[in-house]
Amino acid sequence: MKIDEKDILRMLADPTTVRKGFERIVRQYSEPLYWKIRHFVMYHEDADDILQNVFLKAWNSLDTFKGQSKLSTWLFRIAINEALDFLRKQKTTAVGDDDMAQASHLMADDYFDGDEVQALLQEAVATLPEVQRAVFCLRYYDEMKYAEMSKLLEKSEGSLKASYHIAVQKVSEYIKNRN
Repeated sequence: MKIDEKDILRMLADPTTVRKGFERIVRQYSEPLYWKIRHFVMYHEDADDILQNVFLKAWNSLDTFKGQSKLSTWLFRIAINEALDFLRKQKTTAVGDDDMAQASHLMADDYFDGDEVQALLQEAVATLPEVQRAVFCLRYYDEMKYAEMSKLLEKSEGSLKASYHIAVQKVSEYIKNRN
């Protein structure tokens, strides 16, 4: 059962119902946050771990949420930042993990239900720089408008459009070269 954001905010503001309000947040936003994260990272286990971190960070930061944006926007911003932080850490600690092998790893993932074309797309997206990957995922998978993306990523619409255009070119080129 989906509950109105205003009702959740009222529950969060009351110390006697804050825990119940947060439980509702977890129930309502777990799946959309998971898929937002999964578009950034290749594997279910990583997305699951990041999702847990998102909810921990949100719980620990409830007192800093001022309601200047929608609760969902705040949660998605945390999720995207956590996914990008994970990718940065992974890049610095990765030892010999070849980008070319990622599609085959993904196809072996029990939680991946796509085909080889989708795996190749994920592999291509994984090669994009941070901002381009974020813009590509939000625009391609979520069909998010640039105005909303601008609020979420705190970047100008023009720069996001340029990043998306470049990302599409890179993804297309990557896929063309792999075929």
